[in-house]
Amino acid sequence: MLKTMRDYIKSLFLLELFKGMKLTGYYLFTKEFTVQYPEERAPMSPRFRGLHAQRRYENGEERCIACKLCEAVCPAQAITIEAEPREDGSRRTTRYDIDLFKCIFCGYCQESCPVDAIVETRVYEYTRDPSNRVIDKEELLKIGDKYEAQISADIAAQAKHR
Repeated sequence: MLKTMRDYIKSLFLLELFKGMKLTGYYLFTKEFTVQYPEERAPMSPRFRGLHAQRRYENGEERCIACKLCEAVCPAQAITIEAEPREDGSRRTTRYDIDLFKCIFCGYCQESCPVDAIVETRVYEYTRDPSNRVIDKEELLKIGDKYEAQISADIAAQAKHR
């Protein structure tokens, strides 16, 4: 009974309408946040997950040890890995493909990698030909070489905040 009486008074005095008008008035007089893209860039978090890349060690050798954890943890099953042992007994990938049309950019591959071999960069401006939707190992390594300075800085910043 009390609830219906309260609802009746609210509707009689149009309280919901005035709450909405108050919110509209607030946004009417606040300064707009507009970015003139592509001349200006919006601020970006170091944790942004964009285009994938594979990293190398300082001596130029690829980091991936073919443990296949990233392939196992990928919820979209977008990663395909094939590996074989080398002469020295270590394992390395012979095939590492990521299907960007399947990928949901969740970051699980990066989190599961024990050697920080696969990472997601801050690159969000990329176009893919629909007929070539898979990024292979060579292209991932090229992306990693190109953005290594930014990737290292982001990893260091994340480690600092943990």
